[in-house]
Amino acid sequence: MIAVVDTGGANLASVIDALERLGAAAELTKDAARIKASPRVILPGVGNAADAMKRLASAGLVETLRGLTQPVLGICLGMQLLFESSTEGPARCLGVLPGEVARLKGPLPVPHMGWNSVKADGSEALLAGVPPNSFFYFVHSYRAPEGPWVTASAEYGESVPAVVRKGNFSGVQFHPERSAAAGSKVLANFLKS
Repeated sequence: MIAVVDTGGANLASVIDALERLGAAAELTKDAARIKASPRVILPGVGNAADAMKRLASAGLVETLRGLTQPVLGICLGMQLLFESSTEGPARCLGVLPGEVARLKGPLPVPHMGWNSVKADGSEALLAGVPPNSFFYFVHSYRAPEGPWVTASAEYGESVPAVVRKGNFSGVQFHPERSAAAGSKVLANFLKS
């Protein structure tokens, strides 16, 4: 059973539906014991970083999530929550990855909403079997910081980290559950990790 952390975001049902289309059993949960026992954990999110962190804290999940040793995938806001902080709120986040998430600078309209190609460095297991420069669906106003954890990026008036990884934690800024065949392949790769 894949644990999908109930962050209160709008994309929770679509993430579960996408996993079930791939044949994976998934459950939406705030239960720390169930999350710890799950072979894989997805931290989805659409919304505000400060609000999401308050919900995780009130559910007693901050330390649980920081301490996970199984594969964890953050999606959109869930990826941003893996960093130390965000200027959105502002918010102290999970601190799995260093640095601060900040608002997109432009010159293009914010939020970044729509399909964008992703360029990978070739090392990212989540993108195995995904054709180079494939398009994924993005909806976000904030971007993760650059660093050695970035394994793929998109261009939107500036370089935007699209995939990050540190140990068992990975994150995607785009929405794989809304990204057609390429997104399904990313989720399938995560289920095999």
